[in-house]
Amino acid sequence: MTEQGNVVTAQHKFATKDEGALILAVQQGDKRAYHTLYQLYIGQVYGLCYRLTGEKMLAEDAAQEVFIQLWRKIGNFSGQSKFSTWLHTVTSNITISYIRKQRGWLNRMFNLEDSIAANEVAEQSAGEVDLEAYILRLPERARIVFVLHAIEGYRHEDIAAMTNMAVGSSKAQFHRAKQLLKEWMGHA
Repeated sequence: MTEQGNVVTAQHKFATKDEGALILAVQQGDKRAYHTLYQLYIGQVYGLCYRLTGEKMLAEDAAQEVFIQLWRKIGNFSGQSKFSTWLHTVTSNITISYIRKQRGWLNRMFNLEDSIAANEVAEQSAGEVDLEAYILRLPERARIVFVLHAIEGYRHEDIAAMTNMAVGSSKAQFHRAKQLLKEWMGHA
């Protein structure tokens, strides 16, 4: 078969979205399959990165880091779970690690990320309640725990392991996030 015939066959195979064949091809180094996988999952990955980071630029960078690491580590996917579940865990771990690396002491000292999120909330029209904007306004640790537990469904034990905090701290951050959200939404 000609090279062009192989390309057509590969495109047809991946057009059916057979996830198993697609992942196997990526594990074998097929860059076209990787591009297809990227196209299938970039929206979900970016969405989770955005909810965790609270900033568009950081989310874009974190999503890019996820796909770089995905190319390197896809061989670790054994098929024991759904690929989307495995990718979700990988995305959460990489994004949390990325946040740690990117947040300098200056941001933490002056709460720059909180002021950015607060400005987004302030720019909304009066009377409009946007839960997403309020979540972005949460302090970093509380936001991460809230997103992972309330939105993504992780247990506090899993969150504690991913974020290197005690289970009790995870629960306390979640409680803090809920209290802040109730307070802010009560004043909306």
